[in-house]
Amino acid sequence: MKDALLKKLGLNEVPKIHKRDLENLVIPAHIKNKYISMLKLHHARKRRSLPSLAGILRGIPGNADISGEFVYSDTTRQRVVFEMTSRIPENSEVTMAELKLFKKAPHKRSIPERKGHRPVNNARVSIYWVEPLEDGSNRTSLVDSRLIPIHETGWKSFDVTQAVQYWSKSRMEMPMHLEVWIEGERPGSYAAEMAKSVRFTTQDPNDNTLGKPELVLYTLNLEEFGSSGDCETNKDSEMCCREKYFINFRALTWTQYWIIEPSGYQAFRCNGGCRQPKRNYGYGERKCAVVESAPLPMMYLVKKGDYTEIEVAEFPNMIVEKCGCAMDNISVV
Repeated sequence: MKDALLKKLGLNEVPKIHKRDLENLVIPAHIKNKYISMLKLHHARKRRSLPSLAGILRGIPGNADISGEFVYSDTTRQRVVFEMTSRIPENSEVTMAELKLFKKAPHKRSIPERKGHRPVNNARVSIYWVEPLEDGSNRTSLVDSRLIPIHETGWKSFDVTQAVQYWSKSRMEMPMHLEVWIEGERPGSYAAEMAKSVRFTTQDPNDNTLGKPELVLYTLNLEEFGSSGDCETNKDSEMCCREKYFINFRALTWTQYWIIEPSGYQAFRCNGGCRQPKRNYGYGERKCAVVESAPLPMMYLVKKGDYTEIEVAEFPNMIVEKCGCAMDNISVV
């Protein structure tokens, strides 16, 4: 993987990025937007199944899989916590996860007016997965970002599939923490002041259910709908198949400061053996190998002299899509 990343970037060695390079680091809006666009395309491309009728019904507000709680809130950030214990069925895969937040339009008198300024109609709302660390600090990973109309009332949905994947690979006995960041739609104090009027709250102060944050999970039963070639959970496979393999960029010394997003991902890998023909005619053994792969969007740091810049790119062949038996580089699925 290291060689593939370096080749894509045209580098001979890993850039010498240190923790101090991340101090006071600000991700420009155009970089964040570019990464989010790539991420949405990536999610759409890898989604293997449309939600079932039951999944569509679960998407109706009030019928959510999991209700969350706001544990912290100010004018620009809110922390939401979801209790996830036993929420994902065994031998299933989360194909999509939606965060639903209810927004009320602000009172007109609470909205600042500035004559001569270009109107501000939206605010940028970004969702981060929060990983509490053992030393008491937190690590965040951006999972979705979009513009929200300031003057509208109603439920707003965000794609947090990546957050659920992060959580499932961390300490699963812990609740899942998400952070909601509210910022101006463009630079400037007026846009930032207008963004402060965006509040996600309960639909009705007297109702403890409908207005709460909701997490909707769309899952796929792998026994019924698993893609052919996937290894069976908790079973040793003698035949070639694709098994789960999570890569944690924060745990690798050469990526922990270099790669900003994602903090990790489900790469998968090929495992198992292949039946051998009675005669191989000099082609050698058939081996279990990757026959289809997919790219991964990444946000990373680049050293340019004394300066550090943030860039975004899509790296090919990072995710194993399908495994098969190959003989002399000829795949036989």
